Amino acid sequence: MRLSYDDTGSGTPVVLLHGLTATRRYVVMGSTALERSGHRVVAPDARGHGESDPGDRYDYEALAADLGELLDELGIERAVLAGASMGAHTLLRYALEHAERALGLVVITPAYDPEDFPGDLDRWDALSAGLRDGGVDGFVAAYGEPDVPEKWRGTVETVIRQRLGQHRHPAALADALRQVPRSRPFAAWGDLHALDLPVTVVADRDEADPGHPLAVGERYAAEIPGAELAVEEEGRSPLAWQGSQLSKIIAAVAARA
Repeated sequence: MRLSYDDTGSGTPVVLLHGLTATRRYVVMGSTALERSGHRVVAPDARGHGESDPGDRYDYEALAADLGELLDELGIERAVLAGASMGAHTLLRYALEHAERALGLVVITPAYDPEDFPGDLDRWDALSAGLRDGGVDGFVAAYGEPDVPEKWRGTVETVIRQRLGQHRHPAALADALRQVPRSRPFAAWGDLHALDLPVTVVADRDEADPGHPLAVGERYAAEIPGAELAVEEEGRSPLAWQGSQLSKIIAAVAARA
């Protein structure tokens, strides 16, 4: 299986992991601030996403293993790991299993709640079937009208179509839409107590990003020892949409590490 990735800049290594249905372009949204501030930035497409090959599995065990193999392939002993949603859960799985490889973590918009697992699988299955049977239009139809304020609705719809159009293997993405939500990155909140490194949790307010509840992000920050919490001001666009601001947060964690 071939993973596609970007490897740019030099300095402290930073690995960027995207969310489910996204690609490597959708973590810091094209910002090059990390490279300009002295960081080596590695951004892969997860298996079955973007330009990467399909895999036989799409659970967090497989995704975390891919991360480890990528670090080995690039000769990176330790790195700051930053990821959004599925990417956040992947880096947590990896850091819990390989603490010696992580310099620091930036956990962006986590959604997994071990006490509310597996959540609404019917919706994920509908999105998977919509994509498999009807392509991008089928996915959008299954998604329905975004449950966000009208001022952000057009942006959300545009981004959904843009990022779904960037996948070389849509059938593999449909498989991932079924399997990822059925996988646990860790078993219980108490597992996060083992993390002993600089961590910042980036959460969005529910008005703009109801799929990644603010309360869940706050819980991660509370459970991870010494973790900092970053949230946008009320009425502002989600912090996870602001690549330059995310880059500053990631660089700050790298400096602490």
